[in-house]
Amino acid sequence: MISLTSLVHDLRAKRITPVEHVEDVLERLAGDRCNAVIELDADRALRRAAELTAAPEPVGPLHGVAVGIKDLIDVAGLPTRCGSAILRDAPPAGVDAPVVARLRAAGAVIVGKLHTHEFAYGPIGDTAATGPAHNPHDLTRITGGSSSGSAAAVAAGHLALAIGTDTGASVRTPAALCGVVGFKPRRGVLPGEGVFPLAESFDTVGLLAADAASVSYAWDAVRGRAPGGWRPAGTGLHGLRVGLPDDPYWTAADPVLADAAGAAARDLERAGAEIVAVSTPDVAELAATYPVIAGAEAYATHREWFTTRRDEYQQATGQRLAEQADAPAHRYVDAQRTRRRLGDRMIAHVGATADLLLTPTTRLRATPIGVSEVDGLGVRPAMLGLTSPFNVTDRPAVSVPVPVPGLPAGVQLAGITVGEDAVLAAAAAVGTS
Repeated sequence: MISLTSLVHDLRAKRITPVEHVEDVLERLAGDRCNAVIELDADRALRRAAELTAAPEPVGPLHGVAVGIKDLIDVAGLPTRCGSAILRDAPPAGVDAPVVARLRAAGAVIVGKLHTHEFAYGPIGDTAATGPAHNPHDLTRITGGSSSGSAAAVAAGHLALAIGTDTGASVRTPAALCGVVGFKPRRGVLPGEGVFPLAESFDTVGLLAADAASVSYAWDAVRGRAPGGWRPAGTGLHGLRVGLPDDPYWTAADPVLADAAGAAARDLERAGAEIVAVSTPDVAELAATYPVIAGAEAYATHREWFTTRRDEYQQATGQRLAEQADAPAHRYVDAQRTRRRLGDRMIAHVGATADLLLTPTTRLRATPIGVSEVDGLGVRPAMLGLTSPFNVTDRPAVSVPVPVPGLPAGVQLAGITVGEDAVLAAAAAVGTS
């Protein structure tokens, strides 16, 4: 994989030019075996790379860095098809989504669009008009979703940075299954305009890169800050309380994932954090509000298309939308009220003891494509259940890989009393042993 911080250093030192870097990335993406690529913007990317190569000074902190964009986010000159035949004839976007504009202003070169689970409505990455995405570690297995192409392209070494979205799992789950870092900030901290909605209550733009330092660098760059706002592990995490939830809800089905969380806790403790046991009251009831709210909001977006063009949806997407067609309005309102009541209660309770929560990111590692159940556990809820509580409560969260035998394993750090910078500082300590 390509470290963004190392790549930036090489570009600044002129050991590689933007043109050389972008040419290499385009060649890698053109030869991709993971079905991660939807459309390349090679000509414009190379023209921009040439301009940046000729520039007398760096344009910004991402000067010359090739970046891929999830095909849910508008990029001027490219269609946004959202992984669906419904939008097969979508015209090119007229303007960049604000987050894409921020990347360009920071010097990034946008090289193309990346695979998404259809309309981002799923945590698997196997449902799209262009077929399933494939995990670079085992092409027979899922990437996770819905930012499937973004995670796969980083994990395969094609890109140092990719942009995704996260409504309930969609950055963190594919990051965990593909062995990269996936970061979900609080909703709205990165602008969400120009992004096709799934569930407006939860939709969040996020970042994927090879390591925590790279995500932290990109986080500063897209927010217009001087890079270095994060604290590397060497400066210590003294005074930070990291909670290990002891409720059965957080138990992973794959024992390797529990071991990974234990290893991450030891890394954090060595970096100076205090590890504490915590309970998360009513978390199962809180999490149960997620599919009700997300489903209702997704159906509201798709109702007209679903009524007139149902056969053009992928079968799995159509089934999920159909489940929402006759849901009463009070169910949605009740879920929103429960979310606020239980979410506030849980955050207050946990925050009295811990600043962050540490959990596995998923209950299973990457499963074979086409398998919907493993030992009686549904794959979809296994990829969503541990991440969605932090969309429901709007807390920043990051998935970080922990070295384990076999397929990648990810652990999740979620900020309870702290914000994005502290979450990323803690993430930098994981996997350092």
